[in-house]
Amino acid sequence: MELYRHPGSMKMKRKKAGEVEYLTFPLLEKTGIVRHLFSTRLGGVSKGIYGSMNLSYARGDEKDAVEENFRRIAGVLGCSLEDMVCSDQTHTVNLRVVTRQDGGKGILRPKDYHEIDGLLTDEPGLVLVTLYADCVPLYFVDTRNKAIALAHSGWRGTAARIGRCVTEKMREVYGTRPEDLTAAIGPSICQACYEVSEDVAEAFIQEFRGFGQAAQILESRGDGKYLLDLWRANEIILQEAGIPAGQIQVTDLCTCHNSDFLFSHRASHGKRGNLGAFLGLCDTL
Repeated sequence: MELYRHPGSMKMKRKKAGEVEYLTFPLLEKTGIVRHLFSTRLGGVSKGIYGSMNLSYARGDEKDAVEENFRRIAGVLGCSLEDMVCSDQTHTVNLRVVTRQDGGKGILRPKDYHEIDGLLTDEPGLVLVTLYADCVPLYFVDTRNKAIALAHSGWRGTAARIGRCVTEKMREVYGTRPEDLTAAIGPSICQACYEVSEDVAEAFIQEFRGFGQAAQILESRGDGKYLLDLWRANEIILQEAGIPAGQIQVTDLCTCHNSDFLFSHRASHGKRGNLGAFLGLCDTL
């Protein structure tokens, strides 16, 4: 399957392990301290509109199929389902520090937390998990303090600068300095595919006022419609939070352009499963 890729200085790597196809970031691989991936639609056991690597229990798919899909991803990462911990996404900027006691939550056992769009940890072996079908995954790796974070950033989270919230929380909890962070902006809907209404555009115009930033992320289509660039918006947020530009990798893959390979809410009109972002510190640290 040929992918539509946007121009970029560093492409995401497309990999395969058994039947499972997945994506990785060269910049995160270079840190040498994390295992990570972003899932695709391929290599799972789900059927129909969920075919085949659906990672959501909440969209009507069979529970056993979703669990098997997670198990296959765990096999790629070299971990168990007990090592994984899932977010509880509701388009907030709420963050949760997770520990070994949270292992398996959202997969093998219920979550005892709610409205959490970002997870942080410094425990090796624990794998953070967030879910997607057009929204933006944000990966963070503190190479000095050996801490990580993973956040879900839709338009609401982006307008509320969840990327800045994560960097500030990592500084508070782990002593993280922005200059020690390596970050990645994952596969999600691109500007060409993401039309928004005037009220959404206005939220970004108000938030991104400096140095012509609004013009970098919004393109008017007339009649109160705009095209919104969540990739560039999040890149601006991470750079303003102090992360050096050379330590941020932006995806070159749009979910909507590649809807046979990646789940897209817009392309499927809501008839779809969910992709997953996975990030964990290596056990050997």
